[in-house]
Amino acid sequence: MPLVTSTEMFRKAYEGGYAIGAFNVNNMEIIQGITEAAQEVNAPLILQVSAGARKYAKHTYLMKLIEAALEDTKLPICLHLDHGEDFEVCKSCIDGGFTSVMIDGSKHSFEENIALTRKVVEYAHAHGVVVEGELGRLAGVEDDINVSAAESSYTDPNQVEEFVKATGVDSLAIAIGTSHGAFKFRPGQKPQLRFDILEEVAKRLPGFPIVLHGASSVIPQYVNDINSNGGQLADAIGIPEDMLRQAARMAVCKINIDSDLRLAMTAGVRQHLAAHPDHFDPRQYLTPGRNNIRDLVKNKIVNVLGSDGKA
Repeated sequence: MPLVTSTEMFRKAYEGGYAIGAFNVNNMEIIQGITEAAQEVNAPLILQVSAGARKYAKHTYLMKLIEAALEDTKLPICLHLDHGEDFEVCKSCIDGGFTSVMIDGSKHSFEENIALTRKVVEYAHAHGVVVEGELGRLAGVEDDINVSAAESSYTDPNQVEEFVKATGVDSLAIAIGTSHGAFKFRPGQKPQLRFDILEEVAKRLPGFPIVLHGASSVIPQYVNDINSNGGQLADAIGIPEDMLRQAARMAVCKINIDSDLRLAMTAGVRQHLAAHPDHFDPRQYLTPGRNNIRDLVKNKIVNVLGSDGKA
């Protein structure tokens, strides 16, 4: 099965009241863990590649790994560029076989964001590729993204109709209180998503797919496993899964998960090496990391996203 766009995935998700998981990938073990989980529960997938991942693994290697996942699982998989910062990187991914790209113009003015996003949309649509835009800025740190709380801003529902109409984007990432990274909130601060903003956006864009970035839950099990084996993540706090379930039942058709994957992999590796300090074979210590990712993704698909059985 060839790579697909997210168009049909999002249509079914919106109508069915569930969301598609968009999981960031960096290497073979992460791709295997994600796709094995999705295959077990027959779920469609969006595999995301950040600019950092492309630098680390190289475009060609990632494409061949994803090609292997398609052949192995026969699942509908969309390959998406996460947080493309300019036209050039989006064009490179489109020309290189991606079926979806995100152009993140949220750091620019509203007018500049529209102009940049429209330029990417025009090129992408001419090549059969779909585009995700962004309005509002999420706080947090992820790869090259570093936005302070003071620089972050909620999405203004009054702008969404104009933005979508002027740019022609196929989906829209909004800021309603999620955050990039594992340290999303201050210790003692209660996470709270602005569902009132999401509801208003959905009213203004009926049937239009909405995206949530920074939606890792920072699973306590993996945080504890890391901390008990030399890590320092005591203050890591994520988005409660019940809030993500609520968002998936509304207009949110795509939920991005990256930090949880990193925590799951790291927890498995740290646990194994702590228990077997004499091991030096990567196959030995990467296997429990891959297994953690498989278990994590399966739980997300079944208990948070609701996309199991929808492939």
